[in-house]
Amino acid sequence: MDIAAVIAEREAERYTLHSQYLNEQMVRVLKTIGYDVSFKHGAGPYLYDSDGRRYLDLLSGFGVHAIGRNHAEVRKALKAVLDSDLANLVQMDASILAGVLAERLLHHVPYLDKVFFANSGAEAVEAAIKFARCATGRPGIVYAEHAFHGLTYGALALNGDANFRGGFEPMLPGCVAVPFDDLAALDRALAAQTIAAFIVEPIQGKGVNIPSEGYLAEAAALCRKYGTLFVADEIQTGLGRTGRFLAVEHWNVEPDMVLLAKALSGGHVPVGAVLSRKWIFNKIFNRMDRAVVHGSTFSKNDLAMAAGLATLQVLEAEDCVGNATRQGERLLTCFKSMIGRQEFVKDARGKGLMIGIEFGSPQSLKLRAAWSMIESVSTGLFCQLITLPLFKEHKILSQVSGHASHTIKLLPALNISDSDCDWIERAFETTISDSHRVPGAAWSLGKTLAAHAIKAGAGAS
Repeated sequence: MDIAAVIAEREAERYTLHSQYLNEQMVRVLKTIGYDVSFKHGAGPYLYDSDGRRYLDLLSGFGVHAIGRNHAEVRKALKAVLDSDLANLVQMDASILAGVLAERLLHHVPYLDKVFFANSGAEAVEAAIKFARCATGRPGIVYAEHAFHGLTYGALALNGDANFRGGFEPMLPGCVAVPFDDLAALDRALAAQTIAAFIVEPIQGKGVNIPSEGYLAEAAALCRKYGTLFVADEIQTGLGRTGRFLAVEHWNVEPDMVLLAKALSGGHVPVGAVLSRKWIFNKIFNRMDRAVVHGSTFSKNDLAMAAGLATLQVLEAEDCVGNATRQGERLLTCFKSMIGRQEFVKDARGKGLMIGIEFGSPQSLKLRAAWSMIESVSTGLFCQLITLPLFKEHKILSQVSGHASHTIKLLPALNISDSDCDWIERAFETTISDSHRVPGAAWSLGKTLAAHAIKAGAGAS
C-alpha cells in the first residue's frame, strides 16, 4: 500500500471520515474553536499545516512528544528493527530489546529491581492495581482528588473528575479518594490497614497542582507505617518533564512502584512500564504456572522497545533534562512576573517544562463583570479567550489543563530553544494583555463561544 498516496487522495475527506466513522463530536469541537487546520507534518516542537504555516506545539500530544516529533534517532531505531526481520512477539521466548530497555530504565531508578511492560499508561495503572492487591492481599486503593490515571475501567476508578466517570458507574470497588496534599486525610484512609496502594501523581496533570514540600515524603512514610505500597504515577511527569528523570526526585522519594509511558514511546509506538521492587514481582510471578498470570500481547514488541531505547539515548545525548530545567525556570519567571501586572493572571506554577498559568476573577469592576458573564455560561470558558488567539494569531497550540479548569498547561518538547521561549513569551504577553481590553476582539470571541456553549447545552437537554 502506498500510504503517501492514500493520504494525498483522501485529504479533503479528513473530517468527513471522522464524522462518519469515528468521533463526530470531536470534529464538531475542532470546527467550533477553529482548530480544523489539517496539520500535514511535524518536526521537533513544530507542526505545519496544509498551507505550510509553522506552529509551536505546547501540548506535545499530552506529553508524548517530549523529544519532539519525528526525531531522527527514533526513526533510525525503528527502521533498523524493521530491516532486521526480527522474530518479534514469539511469546515463548525472551526479548533482547525488552531486557536492555528494562536494564536502562532501572539504571535511572536504582532502588527498583523489575520492569513490567504494557501498551500504555492506562495499562500500567491497571497492572499496578493488580500487583498491589496481589502483593499485599488487600483490596483497597487510595487516590487523590482531581487525579487523572487513565480511562480504562480500573484507571477510571482512580479518576478524580466526575465528567469522565459519569455514565460508567459503578466503579471498581475499594477505591477511596482523599484530597491531594492532605496528610491527615491520607492517614485516616490508611489507618484501617485495608489499603493495598496509594497511587498518586507527584504533580497533578489536571491543574498542574504541586504538593507542599514535605507531602510526598510524609505520604511515603505513612504508607510504610501502614503496610501500603506507595505508587508514583510518572506517566506525564517522568522522563525529564519536570527537570529530573522522575518528578519524585525533587522531594527525594523512593516509591515502591513507578509508572511510565507517554514520552517513552518516542512519539511513535505506544508503550507503558511498571518499575517495581523485586518482592512485589515475586508475589505476582511466584511459580512457573503463574509466569503468565498477567501480561499483554503486544507489550514487549520490538518497535516499542526500540523506541524506548532511542528515547532514553536522546534524553541523555541532548541534555533534555537540563534543558527542561533551564527553559522551564525562564518561562516560569516570565509568567510569574504577570501576576499583579495582568489582572486575570492569578498564579503561575510548575517544575521544568510542566507549567500551569492560572486565571481568575480580576479586581476592576469592568473586567470582573466581563469575567462573570462568560464564566456563568461555562466554567473555564475564559481560558479559551487565551488559547484561541494564541492559536489563530500566534500559531501556538495549547489547551486548558482539564474540564472546567482555569489553568492553561504547557507541555512543550524538552528540547525547545531560546527562540521558542521568545515566541512563547511574546505570544502570551500580547494575548493576555488583549484580554484586558473590554470591549475588544477577545470579548467578541467570548460572546461567540458563549453562544456556542448555550446552544450545545440546549441541544444536550
